[in-house]
Amino acid sequence: MGILSGNPKNQPLHYGEVMTIWTNYATNCGMIAAYQTFHNHTGDKDLAKILEESIQACKSENEQLEVLLKVNGIALPPAPPERPNARLESIPAGARFNDPEISMALARDIATGLMACSQALSMSIREDVGMMYAQFHMKKEQLGAKVLRLNKAKGWLVPPPLHVDYPEV
Repeated sequence: MGILSGNPKNQPLHYGEVMTIWTNYATNCGMIAAYQTFHNHTGDKDLAKILEESIQACKSENEQLEVLLKVNGIALPPAPPERPNARLESIPAGARFNDPEISMALARDIATGLMACSQALSMSIREDVGMMYAQFHMKKEQLGAKVLRLNKAKGWLVPPPLHVDYPEV
């Protein structure tokens, strides 16, 4: 048998995996609080639905990450409290996040999460950790496609300069 062979769950995590899992858990906790706040600020029903899906995705990831951290004797990072529901009308107009701003923040977070999952996947030597991040990546891809479609449909997408001048053949 080679080094670190056998059941991956019986293998130790290396320091990179520990830091990645711990950071992922902490980041998700912050995003849950932020998305709950955004949910209070949005007036768009489609965006609210995607925010709810994003909150659930973060919570689902954290369930898996928490198990890994606890089993390996790693303390959980602190998490902000859940945000209470608020009525949109009770938030002053100048203090409100706009729907396009919320959607762009969500798109940015998904893009960043895709890169983080790719990095975690590539550095994992425990197969179960690598497969977990492959699963997270796939779910983020699907969520990212929904956000892209929403941004296009609502006119919120701000594209970079489009290349429309084609050379003559």
